Amino acid sequence: MGKNYKRTLVTCALPYANGPVHIGHLAGVYVPADIYVRYLRMRGEEVLYVCGSDEHGVPITIKARQQGCTPQDIVDKYHKIIDESFKGLGINFDIYGRTSSKVHEKNASEFFKKLYDDGKFITKESEQYYDPEAKTFLADRYIVGTCPKCGAEGAYGDQCEKCGSTLSPEELINPKSKLSGAEPIKKKTTHWYLPLQDYEQWLREWILEGHKEWRSNVYGQVKSWLDGGLQPRAVTRDLDWGVPVPVEGAEGKVLYVWFDAPIGYISNTQELLPNDWEKWWKSEDTKLVHFIGKDNIVFHCIVFPAMLKAYGDGYILPENVPANEFLNLEGDKISTSRGWAVWAHEYLQDFPGKQDVLRYVLTANAPETKDNDFSWKDFQARNNSELVAIFGNFVNRAVVLTHKYFGGKVPAAGELLDVDRETLAQIPLLKASLEKNIEGYHFREALKDAMSIARVGNKYISDTEPWKVAKTDMARTATILNVSLQICADLGIAFEPFTPFSAEKLRTMLGSPLDWALLGQSDILKEGHQLGQAELLFSKIEDAEIQVQLDKLDAIRKEREEAAKAEAAKQVAPQKELCTFEQFEAMDIRTATVLEAERVPKTDKLLKLTIDTGIDKRTIVSGIAEYYTPEQMVGKQICILANLAPRTIRGIESKGMILMARQGDGKMRFITPEEALANGAQIG
Repeated sequence: MGKNYKRTLVTCALPYANGPVHIGHLAGVYVPADIYVRYLRMRGEEVLYVCGSDEHGVPITIKARQQGCTPQDIVDKYHKIIDESFKGLGINFDIYGRTSSKVHEKNASEFFKKLYDDGKFITKESEQYYDPEAKTFLADRYIVGTCPKCGAEGAYGDQCEKCGSTLSPEELINPKSKLSGAEPIKKKTTHWYLPLQDYEQWLREWILEGHKEWRSNVYGQVKSWLDGGLQPRAVTRDLDWGVPVPVEGAEGKVLYVWFDAPIGYISNTQELLPNDWEKWWKSEDTKLVHFIGKDNIVFHCIVFPAMLKAYGDGYILPENVPANEFLNLEGDKISTSRGWAVWAHEYLQDFPGKQDVLRYVLTANAPETKDNDFSWKDFQARNNSELVAIFGNFVNRAVVLTHKYFGGKVPAAGELLDVDRETLAQIPLLKASLEKNIEGYHFREALKDAMSIARVGNKYISDTEPWKVAKTDMARTATILNVSLQICADLGIAFEPFTPFSAEKLRTMLGSPLDWALLGQSDILKEGHQLGQAELLFSKIEDAEIQVQLDKLDAIRKEREEAAKAEAAKQVAPQKELCTFEQFEAMDIRTATVLEAERVPKTDKLLKLTIDTGIDKRTIVSGIAEYYTPEQMVGKQICILANLAPRTIRGIESKGMILMARQGDGKMRFITPEEALANGAQIG
């Protein structure tokens, strides 16, 4: 808050190594963090950029069980994929570590042991869900059931992915174990808890009084938690994968992942700088910034700070926690478990050389204070109408014309007219706004500032038309192109945080420096400086390329719908109340054959059937038109309830009811004898 720091430590939320990273992760955490780090480094500031895989989460053990391998196999596979995805997108951490490392296990164990020895924990015996078939306690994610809020099936014990509600296992309807499918039972177990309520007043003073400048979504969520009253939070779990709890009597228990994971930031720093890590974590001259998603706010703003406060020993606290909201995909919530995502490693394969396009679009659509949406059509439009038509078009015209008229050498500036001075005067103003927005963590607005520089240049060269002026006034042409090239050099600097690959390509083409201090100056490129050959910075994305991605999502959607139908079909309606034999015997159920069938006019579901019951010929109106056509019904032998009281439906007297079987997904089929019987044969 106004303090001059000597260095900045930037951490990014540790991604779960149970799957690849997707665009939601990138937009929420990693792209904005990378923009911030690149900007600080261009300013010549000392920065440490830390991240790593979170390898002890319950989702990892679930994935291992599903694939019939060990958790270590899973984390080894996805750690590599995630690491390579980040590098492919130009997100270059100083260290991308792992919470399964020996350094981290030692660190996390010692952290727990110190708090334990200092009496900072309390123990509580509680009843937790237990799988009697798998003979193990169940973490929240191992329990699924029906969401009490929206009625969706497959909600987890901690969250419903359909409606986003935070849940507890006790709230689920018909809970089942993901391990065996058995109905879990309650069993007593003992765990260690960090009494967060002991730190409530301190947290209020530190955040609610001391950090009112934090983003409204972060500040609001923290305030809501504090106003609701903090409760003790478990720091251990009954699992067999994770950092073992380092005290006697804790066999079969590991550190809870949200106690373990944030310590990973410290462990990774120690691994990179074993002799120099403390200046990054224990010096008041260091500014700590956590980049996270909104689902991590409570852990980084309440739990981890309380852990560091309890530990003592001079650990610094975050100066800011710029958490983003969620990014949706084509109007639907991104979900790793449902496969509804655009995966970073697949994007890099499908769009080689277009890393910057994804970085640009994700920043332009950044969910900074509310959820936002990614669509492939918008992705295409932003590339074609902004990166290609504005940024790329301006640079290409300026460089190509310089080669055409001046042999690729920067021409003399000459006498500046009002239009030249007014154009150049806009750049320092946009630079100041860009700086303010990045330093205030408003990356979407900062990108608009950078693109505004390109818009200024594109408008300038379009308005001054050097290709026409060259026919009569080469000196004026030289001035126009000199001004245009200076703005191109500005773009090579301004876009470095956002589109680093293209910015580097532009600087190579111009032979211009990467120096933030030069941005906005009118003489970055000196007269006579030789340019490289013109190259296109961006290329159009065609409809066919986008259709491939839409088809891929459509296939995922259809597969998901089919899986949901198959699951729904398995759902069995509960048994009705008992009836007596006499009640059953009162029902006259017998065979009949359909003689005629036709749709009931002005209805979608009703068929009018003329049937032979062996007793008589009668009419039945049945709501089966969405399952059978009239042609399919003629000649079919069916079973009917013959003595049902007649009922008039759409003006037609219906005498009886067809016996149908209905699945959980709503699919219906009529009941028919295994072999043809005489009409009127009684069933019972």
